[in-house]
Amino acid sequence: MLPESCKYRIGIVEDDQVMGESLLQRLILEGCEVNWWATGRDAVAGLRDLDHDLVICDVHLPDMKGEDLYHETVRGRDAPSFLFITAYGQIDQAVRLMRAGAGDYLTKPFAMDDFLGRVEALLSQRRLIADEDHVLGVTDAMIAVEQLLRRVADVDSSILVTGETGVGKEVCVRFVHQISQAAGEPFMAVNCAAIPAELLDSELFGHEKGAFTGAHTRHLGYAERAKAGTLFLDEIADMPLPLQTKLLRLVQERSFHRVGGEQLVSFNARLVCATNRDLEQEVRRGRFREDLFFRINVIPVHVPPLRERPEDIPPLLHGFAFEFAALMDRDLKGINSLAEDTAVAHDWQGNVRELRNRVERAVVLMRGNWLTPGDLFPEIHAPGSGQDDSLSTLAEVRDAAERRQILRALQVADRQIVKTAALLGVSRTTLWEKMKRLSIKADA
Repeated sequence: MLPESCKYRIGIVEDDQVMGESLLQRLILEGCEVNWWATGRDAVAGLRDLDHDLVICDVHLPDMKGEDLYHETVRGRDAPSFLFITAYGQIDQAVRLMRAGAGDYLTKPFAMDDFLGRVEALLSQRRLIADEDHVLGVTDAMIAVEQLLRRVADVDSSILVTGETGVGKEVCVRFVHQISQAAGEPFMAVNCAAIPAELLDSELFGHEKGAFTGAHTRHLGYAERAKAGTLFLDEIADMPLPLQTKLLRLVQERSFHRVGGEQLVSFNARLVCATNRDLEQEVRRGRFREDLFFRINVIPVHVPPLRERPEDIPPLLHGFAFEFAALMDRDLKGINSLAEDTAVAHDWQGNVRELRNRVERAVVLMRGNWLTPGDLFPEIHAPGSGQDDSLSTLAEVRDAAERRQILRALQVADRQIVKTAALLGVSRTTLWEKMKRLSIKADA
């Protein structure tokens, strides 16, 4: 069963009157707005006039191939998903369509429960990609991070953001600055690991004229230039111990001295720090001041690695792809379903930064209008590597998609089997069988 609040617009392209009428009536009962066309040309015209969330299309139509209709109507990131209906003898065409980015296919005859399950899976994927309510991610973990940042946006307390390299710590810090009352004030970002230790003091706190050789004029540091905005100290664990002492005074007394200066300068910005190290362990090793750690760790925010939140990968993948396509004037129509599944299965040791870099390279070097696994992972799918896009069977693609959708449904349903089965539109027995086959644990 589809959600009671289903308000999707679905198009049906089917010349068989009995089949078309059956699908039309059932989807209307599910609460959807449905358009039905018996010919491909009528469908092309209708799809141009109205936006649709999903198109259910027969592979063989009286006036054109479903494959031609698909390529003629799919345009950009807002294009509808396609669910193809095919006879056994047309499987090869369905394979080509899946590789070109189509959502799924069903062989005739099929059970209505199976049909509704596929429809809900495709609509759920579309919801995830189009979800703009959650800026930082769609997983529970990232929604919790965003909710925490929203709660503390206008509080002066220091924030410490932790997480692996490339996970998006600075994105979180910029987000909390942008939603705060200080959004119109400066955002000053300092990478403590990128600035030589002997220069960091002057860069952070500024210096007076004549403070040292080469100091010909007064220089205002990041702390002063931040004004009433945000001072972001990235890689705080790399700050030298002597400078940590000066930073502690800034946090405690909200003031500091420029290098070579005697006048006390007020600090009016909010301090936010980030690190990919375990600061408590650094404290035990004597590399980080314990009192400073307590001062900057008032509001701890941990950003989990991308591999622990695979549901965030598709929307990030699509967002980056169309962002780079627009910047580079590429005619990108979408991301091949095999590429999306491959991306979800990747471990992403470099996290979001690695994902963004791979997508940028893929858009620059893409060979067609759809990103493929070979575009995203050329080192795996290159000739002679032993792997190729063509080696992924349709069954493997479907299994990967079903596994991902079941995991999403389990998360939404708090791992309650009955509720999960209802969300997916299948029986409990069918769900148990699929979970067993796909090695999904109910209590994982």
